[in-house]
Amino acid sequence: MSNIYSALQKRLDMYSLGFPETESKVEIDLLKNLFSEQEARLFLELTPALETAEVIAVRIGKEVSETERQLNSMVKKGLLFKKTKDGIAKYSAIPFMHGLLEFQINRMDKNLALLFQQYYDEALNKAVAKSANMFLRPVPVVEQTIIRLDATVETKSPVASFEDAAAIIQKAPVIAVAHCVCRKEKNIIGKGCGKPIETCFMFGSMAEYYIENNLGRKLSADEAVSIVKNAQRQGLVTQPGTAQNPAGMCSCCGDCCGVLLSIKKFPKPAEMVFSNYYAETTDNCSACGLCTDMCQMEAIEIKDKAHVNKDRCIGCGLCVLSCPNEGIQLIQKEQTKKIPPTTSGEQMIEMAKQRGLIK
Repeated sequence: MSNIYSALQKRLDMYSLGFPETESKVEIDLLKNLFSEQEARLFLELTPALETAEVIAVRIGKEVSETERQLNSMVKKGLLFKKTKDGIAKYSAIPFMHGLLEFQINRMDKNLALLFQQYYDEALNKAVAKSANMFLRPVPVVEQTIIRLDATVETKSPVASFEDAAAIIQKAPVIAVAHCVCRKEKNIIGKGCGKPIETCFMFGSMAEYYIENNLGRKLSADEAVSIVKNAQRQGLVTQPGTAQNPAGMCSCCGDCCGVLLSIKKFPKPAEMVFSNYYAETTDNCSACGLCTDMCQMEAIEIKDKAHVNKDRCIGCGLCVLSCPNEGIQLIQKEQTKKIPPTTSGEQMIEMAKQRGLIK
């Protein structure tokens, strides 16, 4: 039986951020908690490509009705992805993150939370840090002024639509909001941050999956934008997937978020994110310290005034939002503007290239 779970670990390690093994083998305990042996075997027969139950049944040599029953059972447990279009259901394997981890939001209990935490501490945090830039990207608080440096000319500049949280939300055909699995896990083990929890958005077919499986609720674009703005005021970093048309958008803190926590441990988080901005203080800074409370990367130190460590600043703009004196501003980086992949599919390809899985 252990060979099945070892094979499952190796398969999951090929997807998204990966799923590395550990010396303690906690990842095997985690998989056994999530999958029965039969479910693990069926998962290994699937790929990230969507397929009908009929196609899968032929490949595994089973009746279509029984295969479909097993697939739907796994979908309800958050072990597979399902998309229905024109009445035709298709299924696919999913990564550990985003996928298995987030889909356990309703099944999360203390035992599962402790296993997740142990695995994160032993291995997952390092895997996340290596690919954080292609997984999630901080986008600026666009209500504030962005300064663009163009040679010697300083001009105020609006952000591109792919860096505007409201614009991303408003073009989504379907929107769902769910509880943040990272903050829920931390709350269960007594290490929560106290920040809002219903803050994670899914778009399009991923939103439909969340709604159909009671992982989240459907909402309007206006309501979603309102939740994002409140999350920002509460000190949460807006992070869509690293694509122009992402499948989801998170609101992250430096205490619970798997991505921000992983890069926060390094001396130069700015080099580990997909960001076009950094913060800089102005002469209006009164050294009130409000910005230090908002910064999730501990990038700001108060001396005679606030000083921003550009190696740690990820350009989220929360500090600008908190400042009562216009004492800090966001500035566009001087190098060529980074443009994320167009789709989530292209994002996954770029992540695989970055990990050396494909050329």
